[in-house]
Amino acid sequence: MTDQDEKQLPLFEFDPEFRSPTPAQLPDAITADSPFSNYVVYVDESGDHSLQSIDEQYPIFVLAFCIFHKRHYSEVIVPALEKFKFNWFGHDQVVLHENEIRKETGAFNIFRSREENIHFLDQLTAIIEHSNFILISCTIDKAALKKQGETDSNPYHLALGYCMETLFEFLQEKGQHEKRTHVVVECRGDKEDKALELEFRRICDGNNNLGINLPFEILFSDKKVMSSGLQLADLVARPIGLKTLRPQQENRAFDVLKYKFYCDGGRERVGRGYAGVGMKIYPTPKSEKPR
Repeated sequence: MTDQDEKQLPLFEFDPEFRSPTPAQLPDAITADSPFSNYVVYVDESGDHSLQSIDEQYPIFVLAFCIFHKRHYSEVIVPALEKFKFNWFGHDQVVLHENEIRKETGAFNIFRSREENIHFLDQLTAIIEHSNFILISCTIDKAALKKQGETDSNPYHLALGYCMETLFEFLQEKGQHEKRTHVVVECRGDKEDKALELEFRRICDGNNNLGINLPFEILFSDKKVMSSGLQLADLVARPIGLKTLRPQQENRAFDVLKYKFYCDGGRERVGRGYAGVGMKIYPTPKSEKPR
């Protein structure tokens, strides 16, 4: 047994008195007559949306939509993240933040060696890799946007519109586009939240490139809620941004995420047919034709 094995709890000890419910005993995610779709969406961003001061090291804004089937989310993903936290921290009151994990600050200042840190990241990456979710993102090149004169544009609002339109296309494919789908975002502040809600409702009311009403409802989640979906969304946005900025640089996280993107061509095109579809960049690069 290694020091790492001694440090971590086994996932859970076997309890002979416990009996897992059979699939037949578990309710479906959504009943046929429910007004709600089978999917829930969690949103996070990377970078700031200001056009007034642009960080030369990170001159972009990334918005990422993580779309989960509710049954898979509740029965597989949430338990996996909870077990992961119990193993590493002894409790589940830790919020997984990409920035803190990367910098090893806060709750993540626990690693006794580089190998232990890598083991932690490997396990977290494995959860993401084996979790079934669909990824939609829009990266705003703020410098290019400003250069072409769109100084009054709000990068967050632009990205939001593109992601919501693509989300609707995905739901159409799944036959869920006429039902209500909740889109969960993290609270950022009263002023910002009100502006975002106003833009969200404007897009839903037909002010979009599809020219139709979108059956989405926005929910604001406090950081204290510790939503598993929001934590996963927090882990995906920056790797997308880094791939856009430095496409030739090694990016292990993106190598996993590219198989999650919504894409053209169905399952046969997974990992390849996502550029300009599930992974948008605006303004559109010259090397990439608009969809």
